[in-house]
Amino acid sequence: MKQKNIFKLIRTVEQMNNENIMQFTKKFQHPLGISPILVLAELRTKGPQKQAELAETIGYTKGAMTNISEKLVRLGFAERLYDESDRRTIQLQITTAGMNALKEAQAIGEDVFMLLFESLSEEEINQYLMIQEKIVQGIESRKKK
Repeated sequence: MKQKNIFKLIRTVEQMNNENIMQFTKKFQHPLGISPILVLAELRTKGPQKQAELAETIGYTKGAMTNISEKLVRLGFAERLYDESDRRTIQLQITTAGMNALKEAQAIGEDVFMLLFESLSEEEINQYLMIQEKIVQGIESRKKK
């Protein structure tokens, strides 16, 4: 019975995620998906980084990170910084346009989630939050192993 419920939970989470992504994509004016937005958020948080560092931190392949970086630079949301002493060392840095796009993405994301959770009572939100926190703790503890 537990396995049947787990598969039902997985399917429900997939439906919820798919709906959130579709709602976000309809509202976000830029041709970016979630992956480039995660890269912009990482650049905003930690500053300029090498693509290889970004790929490792976020969990993307180097090839995927190259494609994401190309797109961000082409759209003007990021720029490449070249080390004067070693031209092979290139870092990616978020631009003002990238900061603005990231702020817009976060605002839209908040709106999408507010709509998602509006059908829950305060008690249900608290229960859901406790469950999510427990799941995150499990993820963090597995990372340490």
